[in-house]
Amino acid sequence: MSDGIAFNRMADRLRDLGVATRYGGGALRVQGICHGAAGVGAVSIKRGNNGSLIVWCHACEDNVGFLEAIGWTLADLNDEPLADRPRDRPADDTWIPCQDRGHKCVAQYRYHDELGNLVHGVTRCDHKCFAQWRPDAGTRSGRRWRLTDDQGNRLVRTVPYRLPELLAAKQEDRVVWIAEGEKDVHALVQHGLVATCNAQGAGKWTAEHARFLEGADVTIVADRDPVGRKHAEHVVDTLRGIARSVYVVQAKTGKDAADHFAAGHTDSEFLQVWAPVPYPGDPEVAA
Repeated sequence: MSDGIAFNRMADRLRDLGVATRYGGGALRVQGICHGAAGVGAVSIKRGNNGSLIVWCHACEDNVGFLEAIGWTLADLNDEPLADRPRDRPADDTWIPCQDRGHKCVAQYRYHDELGNLVHGVTRCDHKCFAQWRPDAGTRSGRRWRLTDDQGNRLVRTVPYRLPELLAAKQEDRVVWIAEGEKDVHALVQHGLVATCNAQGAGKWTAEHARFLEGADVTIVADRDPVGRKHAEHVVDTLRGIARSVYVVQAKTGKDAADHFAAGHTDSEFLQVWAPVPYPGDPEVAA
């Protein structure tokens, strides 16, 4: 086996994405694209044993967000799995349905079930096109770019984003935050919070998503626009009688959670706008 195959493939992937890198201290230093960092050095990539890679984001304190941002999985950190896997598209799955319009994939969001099994994924391009796909071992690319059959029947389960982390938070009696999209979820996670959302943005949250929040304390971050307000109201309706408490907040600056944190605010500085299901015994009940 040639030394550094996975390492070289990673370097090529980052180059193709236009991600700034530098080498120092035995590691490739990379900008933290998983949390919007503009500089370099937030993520370190080192050669491990048997040609594997060790990837660590010092801000996120894991490698999940970074791998999702570049469209990789844990399996891609090893030499052999990709070399042995036949594909009709690049091993890093950069192809997206809108590529024919010159669009490029900038993020991959993977939805998992309670056991961590992949249910479906969402890609985002640099023009904010979103495309959903489901895993399909019957294709050489491993993906099918639709979640329904020809009759419109859904072929995969409906699960909220980062479901395993959501369930762990419930067990630990932590607050679960709901945002309108995956980018805002990652902004919340980057600041030490447990967050989730539904795929496809506003208006797509359902009772199927809500059922996983039974007994949980929930804070909804409503986007500061009419669509965001309507979405938050709908989420609240699905959580009545299910969640233990529900609060609705908005960004202190900007439209959403990402804007809020980008302006330098903390999670305690979100503006509470509604307490439709106050925590039991909470004397501050908003109308």
